[in-house]
Amino acid sequence: MELLNLEESMEELRESFRSRRTRNAAWRRAQLKGLLRMLEEKEEEIFKTLKEDIGKHSAEAFRDEIGTLTKSLNLALSCLEDWMASKKVHVPVIAFPTSGEIVPEPLGVVLIFSTWNFPIGLALEPLIGAIAAGNVAVVKPSELAPACSSFLAKHVPMYLDNKAVKIMEGGVSTAERLLEEKWDKIFFTGSAQVAHVVMSAAAKHLTPVTLELGGKCPAIFDSFSSLRDREVAIRRLVNGKWGLCSGQACVGIDYLLVEEKHASKVIDLLKNRIKNFYGDSPQETNSISRIINKNHFMRLKNLIEDSTVKASIVHGGAMDEDNLFIEPTILLDPPLKSQIMTTEIFGPFLPVITLKKIEDSIEFISSRPQPLAIYAFTKDETFKKRIISETSSGSVTFNDAIIQFACDTLPFGGVGQSGFGKYHGKFSFDEFSHGKAVLRRSLITELSFQYPPWSDYKIGFLRAAYNFDYIALFLLLIGLKRK
Repeated sequence: MELLNLEESMEELRESFRSRRTRNAAWRRAQLKGLLRMLEEKEEEIFKTLKEDIGKHSAEAFRDEIGTLTKSLNLALSCLEDWMASKKVHVPVIAFPTSGEIVPEPLGVVLIFSTWNFPIGLALEPLIGAIAAGNVAVVKPSELAPACSSFLAKHVPMYLDNKAVKIMEGGVSTAERLLEEKWDKIFFTGSAQVAHVVMSAAAKHLTPVTLELGGKCPAIFDSFSSLRDREVAIRRLVNGKWGLCSGQACVGIDYLLVEEKHASKVIDLLKNRIKNFYGDSPQETNSISRIINKNHFMRLKNLIEDSTVKASIVHGGAMDEDNLFIEPTILLDPPLKSQIMTTEIFGPFLPVITLKKIEDSIEFISSRPQPLAIYAFTKDETFKKRIISETSSGSVTFNDAIIQFACDTLPFGGVGQSGFGKYHGKFSFDEFSHGKAVLRRSLITELSFQYPPWSDYKIGFLRAAYNFDYIALFLLLIGLKRK
């Protein structure tokens, strides 16, 4: 969709929604099957675009984008009629004879802003929910991943109803122009800085917004008596830090909290696992993503330019500016007031922060903005309960990282500065639906009567019951008598 034809395209979208064809289960199912077919038929091309834009290995691309989307589409297709069905609800007995239900209805014309670190996955994942819920949509891919943006603009119209789903390419000016329009829902994935702009624009039209942001997601590493437990935990921790887009993921681990006495052992285990995963020269193995562009590379480079931060590097730190590559890097106790510890890293640096007691991690996390996720590696059940009850975050995962992102039965989303709204699985359908309350009441028990204009206060009670359902009145009197 071209910006010059925006008004015409918006009217076409609105007309598609007004026609009510998107409310039909057959239409929704056809669009979801179209997306699934696109992923199957264009898999190799998607691998190439992800490699071109961000250097993703095909195994990572399948796991985090194609595979995840395929799973979500199959779930939506298998559950669509159930999600669309109205749900009966309990109605108080005093309202008898009355029935109530919640009827899901689509919101209308929705706008989806995607981001560059998962340029296919985070463009289409919310679109699955929007389509399943019966909406029409505009998807704005990130201009920082131009090959993936071009792929979506070229192929989505070939597989989906082009009058109901449109791809809008462009940069900041395009996003600003889109935000001038009136939408029935805006779904944004990106930085908190841009989220302020999105919310301000949405407020002009009272448009509901979902914000999928990020924050500094901590990992807590408790002591383990078993060497096997430590090694498994370290393997999952390394994957949770560097396995997703070289740390360029809002849900990835930002920093690690350990007890001071265990720090050297944990760092040695991390070094060994990094070598095992990525080899002696991670850049040459082509098994880890590169930095998205020069601006982000320089931002990351500046994070460790400070001499006190640079002095804390205990592993890695090598950079190749020409190829936008930074190797996995571990820092031990960088200054807590340094930029690397006050802003979201979104890159391959892992600060390891030492504490006197691992329980102090609760205070450490609680004194900072609410993260999108907390990852705690521990077998201590009491400690787990304290983390759940004494911290606030979008999610808490014990003894693993990132896996909650792929679990469709759990809502994915943030809280506070890490965003609001939730999606994945049925939650995506709900996020793009309005649950309309419907109440049905019978007329058969209604009885009208005339009464004299008495002023006695006891008769006033009967006045209040005028045209009142006799059965409901009887139940009310019984309740009063019991009191």
